[in-house]
Amino acid sequence: MKDLYIRTIAEKLSVRDWQVENCVRLFEDGATIPFISRYRKERTGGLDEVAVAEIRHWSDVFADMEKRKESILATIAEAGKLTPELESAINGCVESRVLEDIYLPFRPKRRTRATAAREAGLEPLADGIYNLAVNDPEKEAEKFLNGKVASVEDALSGARDIIAERLSETVSVRETVRSIFRTRRLVARPTRNADSPQARKYQGYFDFSESLMHIASHRLLAVLRAEEEGYVNLKIDADAEKCGNKLYYDFCQERKYPGRQLAGQVRQAIDDAYRRLLEPSISNEVIREAKEKADAESVRVFGENLRQLLLAPPVGQKRVMAIDPGFRTGCKVVCLDAQGNLLHNETIFPHPPANEKVKSIRAVSSMMEKYGIEVIAIGNGTAGRETEEFIRRVPKSDSVKVFTVSEDGASIYSASEVAREEFPDYDVTVRGAVSIGRRLMDPLAELVKIDPKSLGVGQYQHDVDQVLLKEKLDNTVESCVNSVGVNLNTASRHLLGYVSGIGPALAENIVAYRKENGPFKSRKELMKVKRLGDKAFEQCAGFLRIPDASNPLDNSAVHPEAYHIVEKMARSLHVKTEELVANAELCGKIHAEDFIEEEFGLPTITDILKELVKPGRDPRESASEFAFSDDIRTIDDLVTGMELPGIVTNITAFGAFVDIGIKQNGLIHVSQMGAKRRIQNPSEVLKLHQHVRVQVLSVDIDRERIGLRLISGK
Repeated sequence: MKDLYIRTIAEKLSVRDWQVENCVRLFEDGATIPFISRYRKERTGGLDEVAVAEIRHWSDVFADMEKRKESILATIAEAGKLTPELESAINGCVESRVLEDIYLPFRPKRRTRATAAREAGLEPLADGIYNLAVNDPEKEAEKFLNGKVASVEDALSGARDIIAERLSETVSVRETVRSIFRTRRLVARPTRNADSPQARKYQGYFDFSESLMHIASHRLLAVLRAEEEGYVNLKIDADAEKCGNKLYYDFCQERKYPGRQLAGQVRQAIDDAYRRLLEPSISNEVIREAKEKADAESVRVFGENLRQLLLAPPVGQKRVMAIDPGFRTGCKVVCLDAQGNLLHNETIFPHPPANEKVKSIRAVSSMMEKYGIEVIAIGNGTAGRETEEFIRRVPKSDSVKVFTVSEDGASIYSASEVAREEFPDYDVTVRGAVSIGRRLMDPLAELVKIDPKSLGVGQYQHDVDQVLLKEKLDNTVESCVNSVGVNLNTASRHLLGYVSGIGPALAENIVAYRKENGPFKSRKELMKVKRLGDKAFEQCAGFLRIPDASNPLDNSAVHPEAYHIVEKMARSLHVKTEELVANAELCGKIHAEDFIEEEFGLPTITDILKELVKPGRDPRESASEFAFSDDIRTIDDLVTGMELPGIVTNITAFGAFVDIGIKQNGLIHVSQMGAKRRIQNPSEVLKLHQHVRVQVLSVDIDRERIGLRLISGK
């Protein structure tokens, strides 16, 4: 990668050039983001995975820009217009906007008014006026009358068309208009369609005006969606006359002030350039620029929510009864063993219209006893609240815990090819219930099977840049999987596919090897897997766990390339390696500085010691029970001032949505999160699926909106 790009990335991220350069080289060598941030800290200066991911993003951006430059240079050269100065300017670009501005005059374009004027031979007249080289433009125009130009005014009009196009393609002119527009307000006005019932949700944007510099991402995306659906028209409130004055002043400053007759022609050309060419183009461009920032913010929020969802507390390997609630169609019940295998399924009808409560209680009690159920997972969809109350009335041991589980994405999974492959003999209702149970046992292992966009977190996911969103979500899933670690002998191919360096194809091969040869006994055995070579082993080994391996380091985050360091540590204490692992007292006697090597510096040695104290530690917390208020059933039961328990279901840039046990979620606005300082990011205060206590501030029954204030969270 060019030094120019490396310097630019370093400046953007406030890191050193050598850190960026080393990251780029590692990427070129096939290294992944988790591997680089975890096992190559000496090379990166300790950059975390967020910074490494940003470097990867920008290196990809500049790689695409380099290809674009090659295409532009080839086009201009083919037209015979490439000069050394132009080539240098193009090669020196680090912003696509500037690059496209430089290319604009040379870009092949459809026939324009300026094209017709040039064909009529009026370019010399335009040059004379543009360069202020004529005193009397009307007299000069008489020289250009011909079969294509009938009058002086036609000649001057054509010359102005050429000048207008030239101005609209001038880098400095375009940047001047951009700088003005960026400081202005975005104004929305309703269209005729605004009277339709579907437009009601956009009512707040029918008389909307806000500075482009300060507009919140969610409001910009909302008003853009309103425009897309035809309910509002958008405009930047720049004053055309003032913009024309600014462009005219800049034009004269570069040259000199023209005489009265020439000034009139120049000003007409400038006003035409602004109104016909610059204003529509730059307006769309600046709005698009603002949307890119809004996209980035929304994608960041989406990624953070996804991270919290994937790293939600698991209950672990327990025997689970999972229930997909329903009224008329009944509740689908499945029983799973501690490994998540389906043991039994049936449907009960404890709710109206069937009301088979006694029969359902007997059925649940029988299943709990027969399959040794330890925890119960209940979906939070339709009839979820009623089913939870029913289950709590079923006689059971105090040790049996009851959990409410988000159903978001369960229906997507149940109808997917993945679900059909796992449960070919069962219908979607059974598959959905299994998914609910498994996501309680291990949310990460189950949710990786579902498209992240179907998990109900974030906002405007269909409106933002889909490439950027996919990049963020893929990086987030990969980060979560590798931060937790994966059991090599139990992980599904879907989970293995997100492990650093593996991917879908190698994941299939690992599962196939496991089926044919039984459980892996060591990490080294991975090298026997078809097409898993040295590079893939280097990237993945540290993130895979083998709980019963003969070498305890195979169940830790210590990378095999550093096993010899642990062995040296053990020898220095005159103990065996297995005695050192998980022994905090022995590890405390080791001085990290004594084991530094050329390839393994203090950051790596420090990480090794931390891992030895708690090898293979799951960074996730443990799941805890939750119960809604018994007194609240519908929005009509709410009274301002009352305090209620709730569960955070979604976090946005402007606040957090909370399930308080009724159909409608309430909103804790960012201003009602109880902090003494202003909160910039609600994720600083709340986490997805966090249990909270809230106070009802407002209830709008007609619009089904509930305002909440955060009291406490745990």
